[in-house]
Amino acid sequence: MSWTWRFETAAGEPADPGELTGAEFSAQGDAESWLGEIWRELAEKGVEQVYLLEDDREVYGPMSLSASE
Repeated sequence: MSWTWRFETAAGEPADPGELTGAEFSAQGDAESWLGEIWRELAEKGVEQVYLLEDDREVYGPMSLSASE
């Protein structure tokens, strides 16, 4: 089982977070903790919303990375 994030703009277009794209996690909590630590950096790279994926299954999202929401 692999947990990953999908990164998008607010319009739902793919966003490129650079070297952070390939982060994979063995547990949901690890993926969520990582996002909690790095979301500001992702937002600075143009990522406006994320989806959590378990393998290819969408678990939840879109979740905004905007600090004002």
